[in-house]
Amino acid sequence: MEDYRQTKGRIFDIQKFSIHDGDGIRTIVFLKGCVLRCRWCCNPESQEYGIQTMTAAGEKKVVGRDVTVEEVMKTVGQDRPYYYRSGGGLTLSGGESLCQPEFARDLLRAAKENGINTAMESMACAEFKVIDKILPYLDHYLLDIKHMDPAKHKEFTGRSNELMLENAKKIAESGKCRLSIRIPVIPTFNDTEEEIRAIAEYAKELTGTEKIHLLPYHRLGQDKYEGLGREYMMKEILPPPAERMERLLKTARSASGLSCQIGG
Repeated sequence: MEDYRQTKGRIFDIQKFSIHDGDGIRTIVFLKGCVLRCRWCCNPESQEYGIQTMTAAGEKKVVGRDVTVEEVMKTVGQDRPYYYRSGGGLTLSGGESLCQPEFARDLLRAAKENGINTAMESMACAEFKVIDKILPYLDHYLLDIKHMDPAKHKEFTGRSNELMLENAKKIAESGKCRLSIRIPVIPTFNDTEEEIRAIAEYAKELTGTEKIHLLPYHRLGQDKYEGLGREYMMKEILPPPAERMERLLKTARSASGLSCQIGG
């Protein structure tokens, strides 16, 4: 029988001691590859599955490396005491983890079998049968919902949103893991009260949704585009002011009746 710990995948970073993307202190494994091309993406080096060269701080840097589940878990397991004390664990991010479904599944399985809490940040942009094979090993699904309008979603991300919204319902109905909704708040895309209200009302109907996170747009990844020889499409866009974020937070709370927060 094949040892799942030898399943290979492609990552571009492992970030330790994170207090975002799940509860407690976490180790985030960033997987290569994504089906979307969000204009504001802060990890453009994640989008292509291929290994790339990026200029950073004037030096060439190789982005992407092939690893086994066993190799990644050696790093993840180093901080087990911090996970136990804080309620943290492993989070998969990207890119979109579902672009490497076997690797994602087996990473989560290895963590679970080692008593480590698991989370995954994902847009659920895959066939549900792919997602369903991952859910048994997932404690917390951090599900991105960016917009309710299919046309506007496609304009800003390159793909429509029907599949993702359909999968959100199926994930919620499965009851197999905790579910939180994450909304990147992007000026010119979805930063009006009407747009946030529409997403919050949808989240309210998703069985068992715990929380909504509003994630304010930032430009921290802008230099990466230049390093990859790409144009940054949002260079004229400023982050939303704190007052607007507070107003949108109130809107999300009143529309959903759920626990809502800025960041996380």
